[in-house]
Amino acid sequence: MFKRKRLIVVCLLATGCILFFAAFIRGKYVVPIVMYHSVNPAASRKTMLVISPETFERQMRFLQKHRYNVITLSELADLITNNRKIPPRTIVITLDDGYRDNYTYAFPILKKYNIPATVFIITDEVGRPQGDRLGWEDIKRMQDSGLVTVGSHTLGPEPLINIRSAEEIRKQIFASKQILEQKLGRQVDVFSYPEGGFNANIRQLVIDAGYKAAVATNPGKNYPDNDVFALKRLRISENAANMFIFWVETSGYYTFMKESKR
Repeated sequence: MFKRKRLIVVCLLATGCILFFAAFIRGKYVVPIVMYHSVNPAASRKTMLVISPETFERQMRFLQKHRYNVITLSELADLITNNRKIPPRTIVITLDDGYRDNYTYAFPILKKYNIPATVFIITDEVGRPQGDRLGWEDIKRMQDSGLVTVGSHTLGPEPLINIRSAEEIRKQIFASKQILEQKLGRQVDVFSYPEGGFNANIRQLVIDAGYKAAVATNPGKNYPDNDVFALKRLRISENAANMFIFWVETSGYYTFMKESKR
């Protein structure tokens, strides 16, 4: 009888620990907002900013096959702002800087798997002579597909936290939005901080400009996970050609793991 009671107590304690751990883990879930830059056959594991079209397609196919709920950044912002339940396996795809290969390589793959994405444009670099950035016609075609949302990545590539002039910071945030809206004929309501850097003043200017959401990289665990003007992202590189790595990174718990490691 004593052994039986002890067994029951042990089972109850184990069940309690499991339930506590499960609740703890659920509380650490953050919707993965994945960040790409260039999608190019010249990809190498030596750089974090370029991924091959083959790897990108394998990842998009993985998301479709495993029925991930791929939504736009604006949709995620609405869910968070309205405190609505976010469906399981929700994920957001973003691409920074406006590389022309986003149109050449990434866009056909997005269309093939019917996956929405947000492309953040540096407006002063659109159609630059080097030929490595998107032109306005490319951007319009992507937008008109209904799959691609265009967001602002400011006028130029300089991180806003490096700019000393308050007037210039304001211009970078406000004018880039106005230019994109004039060129594309649509409201632009999402913003990406160059190199992920921002402070309280910059964040407030983004709000004042009329954006509904802004993404950083990973501002750290001191920032709440549900701040729609400091959304945390995960950089995806060629290392995630391994689908197990990609699965871990898109699990919703990778942000917690990174922040805990730091």
